[in-house]
Amino acid sequence: MTQAQRNTILVTGGAGYIGSHTVQQLRARGDRVVVLDNLVTGFRQSLGDAPLVVGDVGDSALVERLLIEEGVDTVVHFAAHTIVPESVADPLKYYGNNTCQTRSLLAACLKAGVHNVVFSSTAAVYGIPASGLAAEDSPLAPINPYGTSKLMSEWMLRDLSFASPLRHIALRYFNVAGSDPQGRIGQSTRKATLLIKVACEASIGKRSHVSVYGSDYDTPDGTGVRDYIHVADLARAHLNAVDHLRAGGASHVLNCGYGHGYSVREVLRSVERVSGRALTVREEPRRAGDPPSLIASADRIRQVLGWTPQLDDLDGIVTSSLRWEEQLARNPW
Repeated sequence: MTQAQRNTILVTGGAGYIGSHTVQQLRARGDRVVVLDNLVTGFRQSLGDAPLVVGDVGDSALVERLLIEEGVDTVVHFAAHTIVPESVADPLKYYGNNTCQTRSLLAACLKAGVHNVVFSSTAAVYGIPASGLAAEDSPLAPINPYGTSKLMSEWMLRDLSFASPLRHIALRYFNVAGSDPQGRIGQSTRKATLLIKVACEASIGKRSHVSVYGSDYDTPDGTGVRDYIHVADLARAHLNAVDHLRAGGASHVLNCGYGHGYSVREVLRSVERVSGRALTVREEPRRAGDPPSLIASADRIRQVLGWTPQLDDLDGIVTSSLRWEEQLARNPW
């Protein structure tokens, strides 16, 4: 099979939260997609009838065979562990899965002649920016193994892109939230830690309360401020990244955020406003390592990929999240 005949996208971790939304959009526009997922945290039912291979990214023989037999020209790499406190408690799990398995995947790509990689990175590479605003050229100072494991993968991609034909787009996510606006799939992660999902679970009675960790930050209302991006907009950024690389575009690292933030209290008020129900809120001490504010400088992704957010609305993000939680309550995955 020649390079020109390859037209398949391999999506690792495609049965997970962000991966499944990206697979849905890729297939909706007609792309040929194969998903590789071990289903440890992903859900088979989130993929519909998309082709799924159950396995690990670190299985070199399996990955090389998939890349060659399926005619893969582009890999979109989501597969990773993502829980910050767990990474602190078990750092080798994160370096093993997030860093070492990414190295294995990249080696398989080189062997199979696959030269386009879209990588799922994180704003955790910035640590605690002094100003609360993080640009792609801000100092990189992760404060937990999760952020470090992702940064090490970014560095591997950088060095490999310099030394080989491989090109990449690394997307640094800020706070991803929401679910498919049409209600077909959503954030189904068990024991989730992301605020909007936690608050929506509390709103429907799945949790007894919502904890606010820190109310004395130097922010307008004392609670932490974050840049929340709708998962459907984030998925669309991956499609733009695929198109950029397929067109021969250069490698880049790009922030994925809206460029403005909401406080914890603003998010909780939105959940109450959308649901019409009051939340039980408990104020807790600050958590170590939580920055007062973390907002994306998000101009570069617009310039490089032509990405335009379509769902930049807090109540809209919450509405899609709440609708999905209500669906899960009726029909658990």
